[in-house]
Amino acid sequence: MLNNNVSESQVIAQTRAWVKDIVLRHNLCPFAHKPFQKDTIRYAVCLAGDSDAIVEALINELVLLRDSDPAVMETSLLITPNCFLEFGDYNEFLNVVDMLIEQFHLEGSIQVASFHPDYQFADLAADDARNYTNRSLYPMFHLILEDSIERARTTHPDVHGIPQTNMDLLEKQGLEESRRQLENCRQIDEPKT
Repeated sequence: MLNNNVSESQVIAQTRAWVKDIVLRHNLCPFAHKPFQKDTIRYAVCLAGDSDAIVEALINELVLLRDSDPAVMETSLLITPNCFLEFGDYNEFLNVVDMLIEQFHLEGSIQVASFHPDYQFADLAADDARNYTNRSLYPMFHLILEDSIERARTTHPDVHGIPQTNMDLLEKQGLEESRRQLENCRQIDEPKT
């Protein structure tokens, strides 16, 4: 289902709510609190429905993140509400993202984390609540500075245990509650100017 009726500012408002009310509230990413509080997360929206436009937007975000002062921009969420609506297409496109990171010589500098409304781990059923660790309102590519990850790792007691902790939490919370919380973020209206 295309999201043609959604505006860029509404996508950003809903995504900010998702970060605050799901990712931070459940501590799914212990490293996200500081960038959120310091407002160093960039929310970029590409409303195009074709992959060529997404490649262009990705290149822009990669270069922007590479060249930015981390005190101003530490991470970027490229949100694509009208492209890669099928998880299989999105998952396949991650190869292009990796290729772009390599092409721009950014391996070891920037990495990508993947989020999608229908995200599904290979060994889980589609309706397993644990998939919600990577489910978002819209397809998105989270570009992260490796240096930021390394700094954050030094302060976390069990970095490797985070994925399992998240899955356990969401499994305990259950599918219906996970769906409800995500849907609540979708109800955020466009901010008034």
